[in-house]
Amino acid sequence: QVHLTESGGGLVQTGGSLKLSCVASGRPFNDYAMAWFRQAPGKEREFVAAIDDEGTRPVYADSVKGRFTIARGDVRNTISLLMNNLQPEDAAVYYCNADTTGGDYWGQGTQVTVSS
Repeated sequence: QVHLTESGGGLVQTGGSLKLSCVASGRPFNDYAMAWFRQAPGKEREFVAAIDDEGTRPVYADSVKGRFTIARGDVRNTISLLMNNLQPEDAAVYYCNADTTGGDYWGQGTQVTVSS
């Protein structure tokens, strides 16, 4: 089992930056890939970015490519999502995900609000 805790959300102006963090506990951190998803009001949850268990192969949604950076290992058992040049359409609840052989695990989410 994996327990995930996100932090770092908040209110930012258009064009600003935020850095989200997700701390994982439970299974050994390097056993699974991790990802960020987001869900805006009235919309389905969508993929944002993912990174493999070794932290060497990041993948991004087209909508965030070139603006967002996912990384693992800044702090032990943590992944981060650095979000630059935020736009109103990036506003959502952001969720951390762990993709393990025992199933998917999700955090509670952290709210990102972008003011225009």
